[in-house]
Amino acid sequence: MSAMMIVLLAVLGGIVLLVLVIALYAMGVYNKLVTLKNRFKNAFAQIEVQLKRRHDLIPNLVETVKGYMSHERETLEAVVQARAAAVTGLDAAAKDPTSGAAMQQLAGAEGALTGALGRLMVVAEQYPDLKATQNMQQLTEELTSTENKVAFARQAYNDSATSFNTYRQTFPPIVFAGMFGHGSDAALLDFDDAQIAEAPAVSF
Repeated sequence: MSAMMIVLLAVLGGIVLLVLVIALYAMGVYNKLVTLKNRFKNAFAQIEVQLKRRHDLIPNLVETVKGYMSHERETLEAVVQARAAAVTGLDAAAKDPTSGAAMQQLAGAEGALTGALGRLMVVAEQYPDLKATQNMQQLTEELTSTENKVAFARQAYNDSATSFNTYRQTFPPIVFAGMFGHGSDAALLDFDDAQIAEAPAVSF
């Protein structure tokens, strides 16, 4: 075997080895991207559970207070409409947690719902008989507990999404991310401090 042939085989062997190393590395990047994406999607599912719980409590709350606050129709309707918008926003975000637009819609809808609930609670303060009912007390406790769970779930989701984004944006994973269908960052879910991040002040 000539020296030229030996050199050629060595070069070909080196190229094959390099391609194999790159392929193995790309597989590792792909697997890590999938793992991190599944983590933040699962974390969003926990937010979804808590927000659905919150949305389910609201009709009971409205039903409880409307007998006492029949002339506060505008306040009650605002809560019902805000709940409907929040349910729609949650459905859109659940379909695609990577969509920044869906996350903004959800954050805005939940913020509006929190504001409407806050106004309802302020009005409810003017009705001592309503405040004294066991049903009202139980509902407000459940709402407050759910708000706290939403805050924890949102933090866990944002942590998972940030881990995915950080890994995806680093080099060399960023070279492969787009090829593997992970071309965009996970959208963070941020609520204004005055919104869902703090449960509505309720004092019964």
